[in-house]
Amino acid sequence: MTFSWLKGHGTENDFVLLPDHDGTVHGDLDPTFVAALCHRRRGIGADGVLRVVRSAATGLPSAAEWFMDYRNADGSTSEMCGNGIRVFALHLVQEGLVDPSGPFLVGTRDGDKQITVDGDLVTVDMGVAEVRGTTKVTVDDHVWEAQDVRTGNPHAVAFVDDLAEAGALTAQPEYDEVVYPDGVNIEFVRRLGADHIAIRIHERGSGETRSCGTGACAAAVAHGLDHPSPVGSTCRVDVPGGTVWVTRGPDGAVALAGPAEIVARGEMEWIA
Repeated sequence: MTFSWLKGHGTENDFVLLPDHDGTVHGDLDPTFVAALCHRRRGIGADGVLRVVRSAATGLPSAAEWFMDYRNADGSTSEMCGNGIRVFALHLVQEGLVDPSGPFLVGTRDGDKQITVDGDLVTVDMGVAEVRGTTKVTVDDHVWEAQDVRTGNPHAVAFVDDLAEAGALTAQPEYDEVVYPDGVNIEFVRRLGADHIAIRIHERGSGETRSCGTGACAAAVAHGLDHPSPVGSTCRVDVPGGTVWVTRGPDGAVALAGPAEIVARGEMEWIA
Protein backbone atom coordinates (compact mmCIF):
# COMPACT_ATOMS: atom_id res chain seq x y z
CA MET A 1 0.00 0.00 0.00
CA THR A 2 1.31 3.45 -0.96
CA PHE A 3 -0.14 6.47 0.79
CA SER A 4 0.52 10.13 1.60
CA TRP A 5 1.28 11.31 5.12
CA LEU A 6 2.14 14.44 7.05
CA LYS A 7 3.75 14.97 10.45
CA GLY A 8 2.66 17.73 12.81
CA HIS A 9 2.64 18.67 16.47
CA GLY A 10 0.96 20.92 19.01
CA THR A 11 3.34 21.80 21.86
CA GLU A 12 5.34 18.66 20.94
CA ASN A 13 2.35 16.32 21.15
CA ASP A 14 3.02 14.82 17.72
CA PHE A 15 0.82 13.13 15.14
CA VAL A 16 0.87 11.40 11.78
CA LEU A 17 -1.87 12.80 9.51
CA LEU A 18 -3.32 10.47 6.87
CA PRO A 19 -5.31 12.24 4.11
CA ASP A 20 -8.16 9.89 3.21
CA HIS A 21 -10.82 12.32 2.02
CA ASP A 22 -13.35 9.85 0.66
CA GLY A 23 -12.50 7.03 3.06
CA THR A 24 -11.17 4.66 0.40
CA VAL A 25 -7.45 4.66 1.23
CA HIS A 26 -7.41 3.54 4.85
CA GLY A 27 -11.04 2.66 5.61
CA ASP A 28 -11.43 1.51 9.19
CA LEU A 29 -7.87 1.98 10.42
CA ASP A 30 -6.29 -1.28 11.55
CA PRO A 31 -4.89 -0.89 15.10
CA THR A 32 -1.75 -2.86 14.23
CA PHE A 33 -1.04 -0.52 11.31
CA VAL A 34 -1.58 2.56 13.50
CA ALA A 35 0.69 1.21 16.24
CA ALA A 36 3.41 0.43 13.70
CA LEU A 37 3.20 3.92 12.17
CA CYS A 38 3.49 5.51 15.61
CA HIS A 39 6.43 3.34 16.73
CA ARG A 40 9.46 5.57 17.24
CA ARG A 41 11.95 2.94 16.09
CA ARG A 42 10.08 1.00 13.41
CA GLY A 43 7.69 3.65 12.06
CA ILE A 44 7.34 7.38 11.49
CA GLY A 45 6.90 7.93 15.22
CA ALA A 46 4.03 9.80 16.89
CA ASP A 47 1.70 10.00 19.88
CA GLY A 48 -1.26 9.28 17.61
CA VAL A 49 -2.76 9.21 14.11
CA LEU A 50 -5.22 11.71 12.62
CA ARG A 51 -7.14 10.39 9.60
CA VAL A 52 -8.36 13.35 7.52
CA VAL A 53 -11.70 12.21 6.14
CA ARG A 54 -14.99 13.79 5.13
CA SER A 55 -17.71 13.25 7.71
CA ALA A 56 -20.01 11.83 5.03
CA ALA A 57 -17.57 8.95 4.51
CA THR A 58 -17.54 7.93 8.19
CA GLY A 59 -21.22 7.19 8.78
CA LEU A 60 -20.94 9.16 12.04
CA PRO A 61 -23.25 12.10 12.82
CA SER A 62 -21.65 15.48 12.13
CA ALA A 63 -22.60 18.81 10.58
CA ALA A 64 -18.94 19.43 9.73
CA GLU A 65 -17.51 18.65 6.30
CA TRP A 66 -14.30 17.22 7.81
CA PHE A 67 -13.96 14.60 10.53
CA MET A 68 -10.92 13.94 12.73
CA ASP A 69 -10.65 10.17 13.05
CA TYR A 70 -8.20 10.02 15.96
CA ARG A 71 -6.30 6.95 17.15
CA ASN A 72 -3.90 6.61 20.08
CA ALA A 73 -0.37 5.35 19.54
CA ASP A 74 -1.41 1.77 20.39
CA GLY A 75 -4.14 1.88 17.73
CA SER A 76 -7.05 2.31 20.13
CA THR A 77 -9.81 4.80 19.39
CA SER A 78 -10.14 8.04 21.37
CA GLU A 79 -13.07 10.43 21.56
CA MET A 80 -11.14 13.68 21.28
CA CYS A 81 -7.64 15.18 21.12
CA GLY A 82 -7.20 18.88 21.90
CA ASN A 83 -3.70 19.17 20.44
CA GLY A 84 -4.50 16.88 17.53
CA ILE A 85 -7.52 18.88 16.43
CA ARG A 86 -5.40 22.05 16.30
CA VAL A 87 -2.90 20.32 14.02
CA PHE A 88 -5.78 18.87 12.00
CA ALA A 89 -7.36 22.33 11.60
CA LEU A 90 -4.08 23.93 10.54
CA HIS A 91 -3.69 21.24 7.88
CA LEU A 92 -7.18 21.97 6.53
CA VAL A 93 -6.30 25.66 6.29
CA GLN A 94 -2.92 25.11 4.66
CA GLU A 95 -4.41 22.77 2.05
CA GLY A 96 -7.26 25.16 1.21
CA LEU A 97 -9.89 22.68 2.42
CA VAL A 98 -11.71 25.22 4.63
CA ASP A 99 -12.28 28.97 4.61
CA PRO A 100 -10.03 30.37 7.36
CA SER A 101 -11.62 33.83 7.36
CA GLY A 102 -14.04 32.78 10.10
CA PRO A 103 -14.73 29.91 12.50
CA PHE A 104 -15.33 26.45 11.02
CA LEU A 105 -16.40 23.07 12.37
CA VAL A 106 -14.45 19.82 12.67
CA GLY A 107 -16.26 16.61 13.54
CA THR A 108 -14.98 14.32 16.31
CA ARG A 109 -16.34 11.39 18.29
CA ASP A 110 -17.03 13.95 21.02
CA GLY A 111 -19.18 16.02 18.67
CA ASP A 112 -18.47 18.95 16.37
CA LYS A 113 -15.88 21.48 17.54
CA GLN A 114 -15.69 25.11 16.38
CA ILE A 115 -12.18 26.19 15.36
CA THR A 116 -10.58 29.58 14.80
CA VAL A 117 -7.14 29.81 13.15
CA ASP A 118 -4.95 32.91 13.42
CA GLY A 119 -1.55 32.12 11.90
CA ASP A 120 -0.14 29.21 13.85
CA LEU A 121 -2.37 29.92 16.87
CA VAL A 122 -5.44 27.70 16.86
CA THR A 123 -8.38 28.06 19.26
CA VAL A 124 -10.88 25.25 19.83
CA ASP A 125 -14.24 25.52 21.58
CA MET A 126 -13.97 22.30 23.56
CA GLY A 127 -17.52 22.24 24.91
CA VAL A 128 -18.65 21.82 28.51
CA ALA A 129 -16.28 20.19 30.98
CA GLU A 130 -18.02 17.68 33.22
CA VAL A 131 -16.77 17.64 36.80
CA ARG A 132 -17.55 14.43 38.65
CA GLY A 133 -16.42 13.11 42.02
CA THR A 134 -12.98 12.30 43.36
CA THR A 135 -11.01 9.14 42.77
CA LYS A 136 -7.45 7.91 43.38
CA VAL A 137 -4.38 7.24 41.24
CA THR A 138 -1.25 5.34 42.24
CA VAL A 139 2.35 5.39 41.02
CA ASP A 140 4.89 3.11 42.73
CA ASP A 141 2.75 2.78 45.87
CA HIS A 142 2.34 6.57 46.10
CA VAL A 143 -1.39 7.35 46.17
CA TRP A 144 -2.98 10.68 45.29
CA GLU A 145 -6.58 11.84 45.47
CA ALA A 146 -7.65 12.94 41.98
CA GLN A 147 -10.53 14.91 40.50
CA ASP A 148 -12.57 13.11 37.84
CA VAL A 149 -13.06 15.55 34.92
CA ARG A 150 -14.43 14.74 31.47
CA THR A 151 -13.38 17.00 28.59
CA GLY A 152 -14.28 14.71 25.72
CA ASN A 153 -11.83 12.19 27.18
CA PRO A 154 -11.84 10.92 30.78
CA HIS A 155 -9.23 12.51 33.07
CA ALA A 156 -8.00 12.03 36.62
CA VAL A 157 -6.32 15.21 37.89
CA ALA A 158 -3.95 14.96 40.87
CA PHE A 159 -2.28 17.99 42.50
CA VAL A 160 1.36 17.72 43.58
CA ASP A 161 3.96 20.01 45.17
CA ASP A 162 6.57 18.96 42.62
CA LEU A 163 5.97 17.39 39.20
CA ALA A 164 8.88 15.02 39.84
CA GLU A 165 6.73 13.30 42.49
CA ALA A 166 5.03 11.33 39.70
CA GLY A 167 8.29 9.52 38.95
CA ALA A 168 9.32 8.27 35.51
CA LEU A 169 5.73 7.41 34.36
CA THR A 170 7.10 4.57 32.24
CA ALA A 171 4.12 2.39 33.17
CA GLN A 172 0.41 3.11 33.33
CA PRO A 173 -0.44 4.55 36.77
CA GLU A 174 -3.00 2.53 38.65
CA TYR A 175 -6.57 3.85 38.66
CA ASP A 176 -10.12 2.78 39.50
CA GLU A 177 -11.27 0.66 36.56
CA VAL A 178 -14.89 0.93 37.71
CA VAL A 179 -14.76 4.73 37.38
CA TYR A 180 -12.78 4.50 34.12
CA PRO A 181 -13.76 1.28 32.32
CA ASP A 182 -12.27 2.55 29.03
CA GLY A 183 -9.02 3.81 30.57
CA VAL A 184 -8.07 7.32 31.66
CA ASN A 185 -5.63 10.13 31.01
CA ILE A 186 -3.89 11.20 34.20
CA GLU A 187 -2.60 14.71 34.91
CA PHE A 188 -0.20 15.62 37.69
CA VAL A 189 -0.58 19.34 38.36
CA ARG A 190 1.53 21.91 40.19
CA ARG A 191 -0.16 25.19 41.06
CA LEU A 192 1.97 28.23 40.15
CA GLY A 193 -0.58 31.02 40.61
CA ALA A 194 -4.26 31.88 40.54
CA ASP A 195 -4.37 31.42 36.76
CA HIS A 196 -1.17 29.49 36.14
CA ILE A 197 -0.40 25.77 36.44
CA ALA A 198 2.16 23.27 35.15
CA ILE A 199 1.34 19.65 34.35
CA ARG A 200 2.71 16.26 33.37
CA ILE A 201 0.49 13.84 31.49
CA HIS A 202 0.16 10.08 31.10
CA GLU A 203 -2.23 9.36 28.22
CA ARG A 204 -4.10 6.09 27.86
CA GLY A 205 -2.76 4.24 24.84
CA SER A 206 0.26 6.54 24.42
CA GLY A 207 2.14 6.79 27.75
CA GLU A 208 3.70 10.01 29.01
CA THR A 209 3.40 12.71 26.35
CA ARG A 210 4.86 16.18 25.98
CA SER A 211 1.39 17.73 26.00
CA CYS A 212 -2.31 16.90 26.11
CA GLY A 213 -4.97 19.42 25.09
CA THR A 214 -7.96 17.80 26.75
CA GLY A 215 -5.73 17.17 29.78
CA ALA A 216 -4.75 20.84 29.95
CA CYS A 217 -8.45 21.72 29.95
CA ALA A 218 -9.24 19.16 32.64
CA ALA A 219 -6.35 20.38 34.80
CA ALA A 220 -7.40 24.02 34.45
CA VAL A 221 -11.00 23.15 35.35
CA ALA A 222 -9.91 21.15 38.42
CA HIS A 223 -7.58 23.98 39.47
CA GLY A 224 -10.49 26.41 39.17
CA LEU A 225 -12.53 24.45 41.71
CA ASP A 226 -10.20 25.79 44.43
CA HIS A 227 -9.16 28.98 42.61
CA PRO A 228 -12.38 30.26 41.04
CA SER A 229 -12.03 32.92 38.35
CA PRO A 230 -14.69 34.93 36.53
CA VAL A 231 -16.16 33.83 33.23
CA GLY A 232 -13.81 34.87 30.43
CA SER A 233 -10.63 34.45 32.48
CA THR A 234 -7.74 32.46 31.01
CA CYS A 235 -5.50 29.95 32.75
CA ARG A 236 -1.95 29.46 31.48
CA VAL A 237 -1.00 25.78 31.35
CA ASP A 238 2.68 24.92 31.02
CA VAL A 239 3.28 21.45 29.56
CA PRO A 240 6.68 19.81 28.93
CA GLY A 241 6.38 20.77 25.25
CA GLY A 242 5.38 24.43 25.66
CA THR A 243 2.35 26.44 26.79
CA VAL A 244 -1.38 26.41 26.02
CA TRP A 245 -4.20 28.59 27.36
CA VAL A 246 -7.60 27.51 28.65
CA THR A 247 -10.39 30.11 28.80
CA ARG A 248 -13.49 29.60 30.92
CA GLY A 249 -16.75 30.34 29.15
CA PRO A 250 -20.34 30.39 30.40
CA ASP A 251 -22.09 27.27 31.73
CA GLY A 252 -18.84 25.31 32.17
CA ALA A 253 -17.66 25.61 28.56
CA VAL A 254 -13.91 25.90 27.93
CA ALA A 255 -11.79 26.97 24.98
CA LEU A 256 -8.26 25.75 24.29
CA ALA A 257 -5.71 27.92 22.45
CA GLY A 258 -2.19 27.01 21.44
CA PRO A 259 0.27 26.67 18.58
CA ALA A 260 0.22 24.04 15.87
CA GLU A 261 2.79 23.19 13.21
CA ILE A 262 3.09 20.86 10.22
CA VAL A 263 6.74 19.82 10.01
CA ALA A 264 7.01 17.19 7.26
CA ARG A 265 5.16 15.36 4.51
CA GLY A 266 5.85 12.47 2.22
CA GLU A 267 4.68 9.31 0.48
CA MET A 268 5.23 5.90 1.93
CA GLU A 269 5.04 2.35 0.64
CA TRP A 270 3.82 0.21 3.50
CA ILE A 271 5.18 -3.33 3.55
CA ALA A 272 3.24 -5.39 6.06
